[in-house]
Amino acid sequence: QLRLVESGGGLVQPGGSLRLSCVISGLTGKDVSIGWFRQAPGKEREGVAFLYLNGDTTYVDPSLRGRFTMARENANTVYLQLNALKPEDSAIYYCAAGSRWNTIARHYEYWGHGTQVTVSS
Repeated sequence: QLRLVESGGGLVQPGGSLRLSCVISGLTGKDVSIGWFRQAPGKEREGVAFLYLNGDTTYVDPSLRGRFTMARENANTVYLQLNALKPEDSAIYYCAAGSRWNTIARHYEYWGHGTQVTVSS
């Protein structure tokens, strides 16, 4: 059983940066895919970035590359760096874990409670 806890969200002005962290407890192996998803009010949950712990393969949604990066901070913590933030990036950001390397939310079995990111002047 995995437990994921996100942190680092907040209010930031357009053009600003945030670093979201996800601490994963209960890891027993490396064949785990970690994904960041986000959901804005009235919109569907969308994939943002993904990292496979076995080899640290990463994938960032093409529309977000150049502004968002994902990496591992240590054995049980991954982060999502958000730069050049725009108002449309405002959403609840969720960290999730699954056994398959993919970008589809329904394939992720474990979810954190999310952290709110608000981009506003």
